[in-house]
Amino acid sequence: MSTLPFSSLETLIQALPKAELHIHIEGSFEPELMFVIAQRNGIKLPYPDVKAIEQAYHFSDLQSFLDIYYAGAQVLLKEPDFYDLTWAYLTRVAQDNVRHVELFFDPQTHTDRGVPLLDVIEGIYRALKQAEVELGITSRMILCFLRHLSVEQAMETLQKALPFKDKITAVGLDSSEKGNPPEQFKAVFDAARLAGFLTVAHAGEEGPPEYIWQALEQLKVSRIDHGVRCDEDPKLIRHLAQHNIPLTVCPLSNVKLRVFENLSQHNLKTLLEEGLCITLNSDDPAYFGGYMNQNFLETSKALDLSAEQIVQLAKNSFTASFLKEEEKRKHQREIDAIFQVWEEAQSSID
Repeated sequence: MSTLPFSSLETLIQALPKAELHIHIEGSFEPELMFVIAQRNGIKLPYPDVKAIEQAYHFSDLQSFLDIYYAGAQVLLKEPDFYDLTWAYLTRVAQDNVRHVELFFDPQTHTDRGVPLLDVIEGIYRALKQAEVELGITSRMILCFLRHLSVEQAMETLQKALPFKDKITAVGLDSSEKGNPPEQFKAVFDAARLAGFLTVAHAGEEGPPEYIWQALEQLKVSRIDHGVRCDEDPKLIRHLAQHNIPLTVCPLSNVKLRVFENLSQHNLKTLLEEGLCITLNSDDPAYFGGYMNQNFLETSKALDLSAEQIVQLAKNSFTASFLKEEEKRKHQREIDAIFQVWEEAQSSID
């Protein structure tokens, strides 16, 4: 594989269709919109202005991020709030040529405050359906359980979500990983699969490789969210590669939360070269300073990714998605065609 100058890869990254599979809609809450919705709902934020919020976005670890993340979500109270939040994200990622999103939402963050689950789901879903028509972005919804709360609360949330099965494709597991192993939620995930939901889970970000094994063996997930600590277990690496289990990796998030000290130390390229199905995602872009293309650009520069590897990441994003096979192939054929044109343009420049 030939590594090309970074400056020449920017046009390729912009042109490639992409699927985003690891995006927390509450984590796309930009400070400007937060102030608008807070004012609309008569809520006083603990920050005097947008700049003060931005200055607060300096985290030492996952928990310090989650503290401000949950504080920001407090202003979301009504169906239009969730619509506005989701629509703002979708219009932003349309600029990055994102064609498909599989969006996490955390109902317990809202229902525990008395917000009806109906308002949460309907607001998000309305924006997703509008994006399909107006922006050409397809989507799936993934309901996440908060692992720092009890298993009983997760099961209760699952039961409340059953009437919305036509709108929710999968369930996931997120929030504080340390001390909250996936295996605790086995009964909840068993019930979710029995109800017809697919399953995913955050594991191996701050938690050890054992958490990834638990997510695979106990929760029977289709893919692992983050999973970067898999490189501590060679047997796990082989298992992930052999069974083509995707990892939804979020490089800028990992650096912001000190999983890696800097982007040049990230193991994304190594995992890709190990044959793993790695996808690249933004996680919580409002807090971590980078949507999809920014993650592609900065990661490509820091890790000296080749054009072929960038194309592979884009193709992996559809491979790992919950789209139907023909839809996956359609996007991947477009990626191949774009890459061919781009290569021909590079040859003429050279």
